[in-house]
Amino acid sequence: MSQNTSLFYAKLPAQRMPLGQLLVKADLFKDVPNDWHVVITDIKNSTDAVLNGRHQNVNLIATGSIVTVLNIAFSKNISIPFFFGGDGATFIIPPDIVDDVMQALSLYRKNTFENFDLELRSGTVSVKDIYEGGHHIHLAKFSSSRAFTVPIVLGKGLHYAEKIIKGDDYIFSDATPANDIDLTGMQCRWDRIPPPEDKEEVVTLLVITAGDTQQSDAFKQVMDKIDELYGSLSKRQPISIAKLKLKSTFNKLGEEMRARLGKIRWVELINTWLLMLYGYIYFRTRDGKNYLKNLVEMSDTLVIDGRINTVISGNARQRTALQQFLDEMETAGQIYYGIYISSASVMSCYVRDLRDDHIHFVDGSEGGYTQAAIMLKKKLVV
Repeated sequence: MSQNTSLFYAKLPAQRMPLGQLLVKADLFKDVPNDWHVVITDIKNSTDAVLNGRHQNVNLIATGSIVTVLNIAFSKNISIPFFFGGDGATFIIPPDIVDDVMQALSLYRKNTFENFDLELRSGTVSVKDIYEGGHHIHLAKFSSSRAFTVPIVLGKGLHYAEKIIKGDDYIFSDATPANDIDLTGMQCRWDRIPPPEDKEEVVTLLVITAGDTQQSDAFKQVMDKIDELYGSLSKRQPISIAKLKLKSTFNKLGEEMRARLGKIRWVELINTWLLMLYGYIYFRTRDGKNYLKNLVEMSDTLVIDGRINTVISGNARQRTALQQFLDEMETAGQIYYGIYISSASVMSCYVRDLRDDHIHFVDGSEGGYTQAAIMLKKKLVV
């Protein structure tokens, strides 16, 4: 059966219509196969780590978990949907690679705990169990630009899996750690990125539906309002070429190396630093300029995994209007939301090829997603 379903996501057609339209076209969403699995990584006590100023380490470790899983999928020529969450990630994977993934994440957990004293938990729930629990994972592909496609999930199946994995009685994987992990392509070499020249702030936003609200309709209302106030994805993009600045200290490059290799290799660190200095020249070449253009286009600033997660740039007037609209929807019992305002965004990267195989994960500075989640959780407790 796995041979029949492993190409499920690869064969899913990419939809190029406006996102608001796609969200309400149920026929374009497909059920994830029963034999697939949801894998979730999550940094334990990430909120405390972020509040103590360790947001860069949190983002770095979360990115490493994505690179770990994607390199396994790449080696098997399998395409999988995944979702960056600031302090962790969610993957939907076929049975062919689930054992390899859990073993690799077990070793990655050991390395990150030894190097950063932060514990990355990883757990898995079968899609079959999620469906039997009465929940759904409806999946579509959304093409946000010529070169960039993202998965869109409706249904609360991923949230259900997250509750199981983060529950007090969940038994975390005892998978035998892999002998080695492949973190090829992991890069976190860009400094804090101020908003584009004509913008003044970065907004990190989380939205979930409340009660029995129709998820697709509520999400369409939110996304349509964001489009109306801020413009298209490209217009509200928090990353701009003019504001990109490479990290230039050994300390920052060393943190990336410890996450990737589990230790500092000084010869490689010096070579990396020299290559980064060459980057200042490379980014002035034609190929370098194309890479930067694609970098902006391939920045992952919108995630819909059963909730809306997005990072946008704009001004205070736009944000005030957005919050007023969200407050009205919240008062009407349709949604709950969390929001965090910062003066910059942060970006980590997965670069397999400088030409056309790279993805860039964006979060608000100071742990924007985690900070927005703090606000959201307080509303759910009341």
